This record gives sequence, structure tokens and C-alpha cells, in this order.
Amino acid sequence: MERRSFLKKAGAAGLVGAGVSAPVLAAEGPTIRWRLASSFPKSLDTIYGGAEQLSKRVAELTGGKFQIRAFPGGEIVPGTQVLDAVQNGTVECGHTCGYYYVGKNKTFAFDTTMPFGLTSRQQNAWLYYGGGLKLLREFYAKYNIVNFPGGNTGTQMGGWFRKEVKSLADLKGLKMRIPGFGGEIMAKLGAVPQTLAGGDIYPALEKGTIDATEWVGPYDDEKLGFYKVAQHYYYPGFWEPGPNISFYVSKKEWDKLPAEYKAAFEAAAAEANLSMQAEYDAKNPVALVSLLQKGTKLHQYPADVMKAAQKAAFELYEQEAAKNPDFRKIYTEWKKFRTLQHGWSNLAESKMENFMYANRVK
Repeated sequence: MERRSFLKKAGAAGLVGAGVSAPVLAAEGPTIRWRLASSFPKSLDTIYGGAEQLSKRVAELTGGKFQIRAFPGGEIVPGTQVLDAVQNGTVECGHTCGYYYVGKNKTFAFDTTMPFGLTSRQQNAWLYYGGGLKLLREFYAKYNIVNFPGGNTGTQMGGWFRKEVKSLADLKGLKMRIPGFGGEIMAKLGAVPQTLAGGDIYPALEKGTIDATEWVGPYDDEKLGFYKVAQHYYYPGFWEPGPNISFYVSKKEWDKLPAEYKAAFEAAAAEANLSMQAEYDAKNPVALVSLLQKGTKLHQYPADVMKAAQKAAFELYEQEAAKNPDFRKIYTEWKKFRTLQHGWSNLAESKMENFMYANRVK
């Protein structure tokens, strides 16, 4: 997306967020109805809400002419098959996470998040202005999909454990529900990663079939009740520093849209992207206080775990880059961008935030 184009669309989203009605586009345009398959259940209202927000805003911006109906995960296809549904034309669009599809190609992970990678702000900077979206769209074109940033949870928490993790040695043999690159890293540290659907996690944790699980953050985690069966809550979720959720659109269907409808979709997607992060930032602190009041014990990952995990992560990246041209093409540019971003963030925002927390006004 070119800079001027994004500013125009994000500006429209900003007006809406400020309570100003955006102009209705294409009131005399054709009536178009799409179906959107989400990877998420309605119970995860903030993530699933991104799809509902997109649908609502697209309709408003086109005078009701462009209708998109969102379906929760499992209603049309399972949550981890949204990419396939868009690619094969079962639905016109979807709302999902790229890293669900690393079994096809690990390059998909860049669209969501990489362990020890970019925070949500840095991910947006890379996508919109650092060349990330251009690189990813070249990759997604192989699947006949056009991708759009469509939300972010912010840095996630590091998971729920039945027993305290005091050092790297405590991970040996530990059974943890954690997919993707995060699972591969945990395996290198001696843990035994498990892949479980959301609805299967609580009973597995309760029965002791697994010893730990990761999910999202306080707001969603409290809803799922993990604190009732695993008291130890760790941070940070180093495998998900800024996970982006994406809208996938069939290239064939996208090319059919009038220009005004494309503009409405892009503006609505940008608005959903900004809104989801803001909503989580408002809800997570309140939920964390609630969890602590219910007996949750908060822990920072031991330093030896963090250092070993980061070392393992970049070993995995280098290995993948050596054998996967798609991965290598994006990784080379992403790594340069990451280095600059972390230097700037550490200089400015991190130092300011740390000072304000250490000297907080009561």
C-alpha cells in the first residue's frame, strides 16, 4: 500500500473513531454480498469483533450496497482452514492468522508474528511503511489471496503453568500447549509442545494431560478460566510480541470490486486494525487485576529461559532461510527493520515507560 493511499484510508478510519460520519461511497453502486469465514469463536469478542466491525463499516461506507456477513470459526470451515476456504472460493474473504498455516510454508508466520520479533506498533510500521505488506502480498499472490492487516492483540502473556518455572531445567519434559515457531522453540529447550484446539485446553490442563498452556492475554484468558487449574501466570509471551490478525480476500473477487468498494474495504480494515489493539489495551489491565485478586501468581520468565529461547529462535530462522527462498526473501529485510526498530524503541519509548512506572504517581 502506498503511503498516500494508506493515509487517506486511515484518515477515514480516524474520523469514524472520533465520532464523525465518513462520507457514504458508491450509493448507486452494485449490490454485492460476501461471506467472511473467521478463525475465531464469538466468545472471543475482541478478536472476532474485528470481522464484525469490518462488515459494519463496509456497509455504512457503501450505503448498504456492499454487504459482508461474518461467520465464526467452525460454522463454514474449521478455524485453521480459512486460508483454504478463501483460496478455493468457498468464501470471498476471511479473518485469520498467517501463522496457522506454517505447515504449508513457514513464511506465513511473518504476517502474524515471529518470536522475539516486532511489537504491534513495530509490526504496523513494517507492514504499512517498511515494505512488509508489499513483500507479503507478493508471497500471498501464490495463493491467489490479497491480505490486509486486520487487528492486533499486543504483546501476549507467556502462559499458564501448574508448577512454577524457576530455571531452564524446569522445562525439561514439560508438556505445553503451544503451536508454531513457539512450539519449536520450546521443543529445543526440552519441553514437549502440544497442539490443542481452544475448547480442549481447559480439560487437558485440569486433568494434567498437559502441564501448561499459552493463549492470548488477561482478558481472553480469564474468560477461559485457566486460573482455576493453573495458578502460575508467566510473562512475556516472547513467541508473540505483536501478533497481527489478517483479512484474506480472494484475488478473483477483489478484482471484480468497483474502486469505491475497494477503498471502503481498505478503510474499514485499517480501522479494525487500530481498534482491536486499543480495545485490548483498555481491557487487559482490568482483567489482570481481577486475575490477581482471584489468586493468580504472576511470574517473569527466568533470564536463562529468555536467553536460550532467543538463541533457539534465530537458529531456527537461519536454518529455514537457508532452505526456503520465500522465507529468506522476507527474513532478510525483516531482520534489518527489526534491528533499527528495537534501537529506536529502546532509546525513546521504553526508557520513558520504565521511568514513569518506576516513579509512578499515587
